[in-house]
Amino acid sequence: MVTAVESTVDRTVPAMTGRIDGPGRRRAGPVRRAVRLARHLAALARPGHAVKNLLAVPLALADTPQWTAAAVTRTGWAVLAFTLGASMIYVLNDIVDRRLDRAHPEKRRRPIAAGLISVPVAALFAAGLAGALLTVLLAAPDLDWWPLAGYLGLCVAYSRWLKHLPLLDICVIAAGFVLRVLQGYAATGATASGLLLTAVFSGCLVLILGKRRHELTLAGVPHRPALAGYTVQLADHLLSMTAALASISFLLYLHTDAPLGVHRPAALAVVVPLGLLAAFRYLQTVLVGGAGGDPIRAVLRDRMIVTSAVLCGAALTVAQVGARYPNLMTWMDR
Repeated sequence: MVTAVESTVDRTVPAMTGRIDGPGRRRAGPVRRAVRLARHLAALARPGHAVKNLLAVPLALADTPQWTAAAVTRTGWAVLAFTLGASMIYVLNDIVDRRLDRAHPEKRRRPIAAGLISVPVAALFAAGLAGALLTVLLAAPDLDWWPLAGYLGLCVAYSRWLKHLPLLDICVIAAGFVLRVLQGYAATGATASGLLLTAVFSGCLVLILGKRRHELTLAGVPHRPALAGYTVQLADHLLSMTAALASISFLLYLHTDAPLGVHRPAALAVVVPLGLLAAFRYLQTVLVGGAGGDPIRAVLRDRMIVTSAVLCGAALTVAQVGARYPNLMTWMDR
């Protein structure tokens, strides 16, 4: 239910920035107001979350028979399109959820919820992002964009209905990451690995469940009605289950589908302990440290997780290069 205070806040948001100058306070100059507006609009687009697309979409390159310039270029177009599409969804979600966000101790600082950007200006910004996305789709090479279309449709359904359904809400978000990877496969033309997609889906569920657990201990049901279907104990059980599934499916992928060739044993010797260490560390930050409210920030700001991921990525890259270009590795050994 919209309270009288919330209605008043929405009506009193100024047309451009929403900032109300107090009595006797000098108004900022036009340049400063423009810079402030640009900063708030950039915050709406969540540029820090672009790392999701930079990591998920190019995963398909791991299964590409050959790394060609054309495949890498098409993957870059896919990353750009998904980044614009996701930013547009973020803006629309902030418009829809502005009243719920005001009940959250952290999300209430978002530009729309805080009254820094009015709804009409945010809607105009979303339209601009949609126009930029359409331009990219028209300018990009001939690609199959059905994963992106599915992602946008799924996000709209999530914003309107699915986010209120416990358990289904987290599965929908994880499916969005699977669609990112499938867009990468569509760009490279490689055959999708079911084990890799399972690892992505379950791994994303781990991050999402960590966020839900954090929300249960911080803001509770008023911010997210679907939390009524969760408890901290349920979140802990689901975290254990999905973490195990993510680890097993990824290891099976490395054992079977990953094109590592004769370098598979060496790659596994590096990836298995470091990958498990990263997973243990994330669970520790969530279950012991109470982190997880922003999964991307929790992962990227943890040195142990980042170091383990970088070393795993380096080991897998070297193994794949050796498997794809054995002559290169022979030349380097001379």
